[in-house]
Amino acid sequence: MEAFLKKHRWTILAAGAAIQILTGVPAAWGVFQQPVRAEYGFDEAAASFVLSLLIGAYGLGCVLGGLLQDKAGPRAAGLAGTALLAGGFFAVGFLPAGRPWLFYLAFSAPVGLGSAFLYPAVMGCAQKWYADKKGLATGVIGGAVGFSGAALSFFVGRVSGAFGIRVCFWALGGLLAAVCGLGAALLQDPAAPAAPAPQSPAGRDLPPGQMVKTRQYRLLFLVTALATPAVLLFSPVILELGQERGLSESAARLSVVIGSVGSAAGRLAMPALSDKIGRRAVDLALFAGLAGLSVAFAFAGGWWVVAVYTALTFCYSGEAAVLPSFCSDLFGLKHAGVNYGFLALGMSAGSIGFPLAARALGLEAGRHWLAAGAAAAGFLLLLALGRAEKNGVTPAKNGKNRPG
Repeated sequence: MEAFLKKHRWTILAAGAAIQILTGVPAAWGVFQQPVRAEYGFDEAAASFVLSLLIGAYGLGCVLGGLLQDKAGPRAAGLAGTALLAGGFFAVGFLPAGRPWLFYLAFSAPVGLGSAFLYPAVMGCAQKWYADKKGLATGVIGGAVGFSGAALSFFVGRVSGAFGIRVCFWALGGLLAAVCGLGAALLQDPAAPAAPAPQSPAGRDLPPGQMVKTRQYRLLFLVTALATPAVLLFSPVILELGQERGLSESAARLSVVIGSVGSAAGRLAMPALSDKIGRRAVDLALFAGLAGLSVAFAFAGGWWVVAVYTALTFCYSGEAAVLPSFCSDLFGLKHAGVNYGFLALGMSAGSIGFPLAARALGLEAGRHWLAAGAAAAGFLLLLALGRAEKNGVTPAKNGKNRPG
């Protein structure tokens, strides 16, 4: 297998893209939410929290999947993720209505964990085969994640409209088992990097135990958390929000698809740009965009809702797609999967913490200002990260970072 992959390393990208184009449930949850509410009898808060807990499980799964990947390889992690992901879709079709906690256990937890097992397995493997072009590798696979929202929106709209959401869940479970299972079976790390990779600023590969003690990790963790509210406070309710602000139901549904195109464009373009001008420079521009667009979104009406939401998904997804390369630049490739998982815990913290904060504070229109403030704080932390990078990435000693 390795001899074949050395000759055709594009196979890894193709397998990764095929897997990821079916796993973008968060990007498409706005289309799932209405039929789920109708079928299972959930109110808006309970249905929206399905997504928050799914992303929370995703962060934890990135750590567990990264550890499995480091010990047993990307194929084992990918196959385990496929089983969890497909199992969650199959199981939820049998659940009784009116029990959201059961839905969280049967769907949010395994689907979040399964998606997380697959993403670091695919991304870590691709970065090792394309160590000389990490931005290209993450861009191709990230682009598939972005298009996943459009693909799932089309699939869910057609199948649930004709046969109901339960049949749609079962059909997706079967499709995921076949496509993700085959793609995961192709994953294999190279015996040695296919091309030399630049050294991390630390001059070595940091294991997670050392990485989490660095100032750079703490800053990047917070940055990752602060990116989430600009999109995740709104994606579950984008259909209702669009209609409240003057869009027809069909136009509001189109916003999900166009938003997915924006997401795909951000995931394709931003990692490649970061190869040329640097990860932090790209992220600074994206966080500035998230802050400004979050303010604009508060006043958007009609088709401007679609335009601003699409721009937000571009910036958010671009930032998420740059993160794996940013992580391996700072901390090395050897433990890329599990190290990325520990950073993805920031995504979990933000995806659960910000919706709970918005609900506790009674913020409805104020969600826009919460998102704008979080993005501005992320921008400032990226500036601090730049100063920290100049000192080199050095593990903390006795709780304090030593200058490099």
